[in-house]
Amino acid sequence: MAKNWWKIACVLILLYVIIGGFLVRVPSIGNNLQAIRGIFFHLPMWMSMYTLFTISVVNSVWYLATNDLRRDIRASSASSIGVLFGLMGFATGMLWSTYTWGGTIVNDPKQMTTAIALTIYMAYLVLRLSFTDLDKRARVSAIFNVFAFALLIPLTYIIPRMVESLHPGSASSPGFSSQDTAGTIRMVLWPAFIGWTLLGIWIYTLRNRYKRLVLKNILHG
Repeated sequence: MAKNWWKIACVLILLYVIIGGFLVRVPSIGNNLQAIRGIFFHLPMWMSMYTLFTISVVNSVWYLATNDLRRDIRASSASSIGVLFGLMGFATGMLWSTYTWGGTIVNDPKQMTTAIALTIYMAYLVLRLSFTDLDKRARVSAIFNVFAFALLIPLTYIIPRMVESLHPGSASSPGFSSQDTAGTIRMVLWPAFIGWTLLGIWIYTLRNRYKRLVLKNILHG
């Protein structure tokens, strides 16, 4: 029980976020209206994605330094769950844009560059399937993963903030924090960052454990 405290915390925090996300009073900001509640799910998905992609690239670099296949397994497990949370973040963003911008996919730089970043990581997962040799797959995938991570931050954060965009937080559209005068958004959003990130790490540990069992069976089969 003691070593699983963070899993219990994850469940309790997410219960608070889900219930609070639908019940807490939110400020009326522009034409966002009640659609602003999507921020409690949309932004934390990205935070979980960034965390998992960071875990992935650290393990890829570690593999290149040690040739330890366990590091490759951790890298691939983290990246696959990172893509999952990235797709959920993209989906919740599309839902929000439907009600605020009048379209699911619009000509917005943030949407376009994020789609490119996710496509690169999906290419990483497809690349892994093209190798049967475990060592060659691990080495090529690790190098690709390093380049993918090097493009992640510019594509999803730096470039969108430098150009005009409908997306909050861009060069021409301020974020919501300055207008959250009562702090009701922050009251749910900050725990949401923690809860969704813990959930991503939890799923990653399960995925990693499963893949290590598969590899063990292959090596000893």
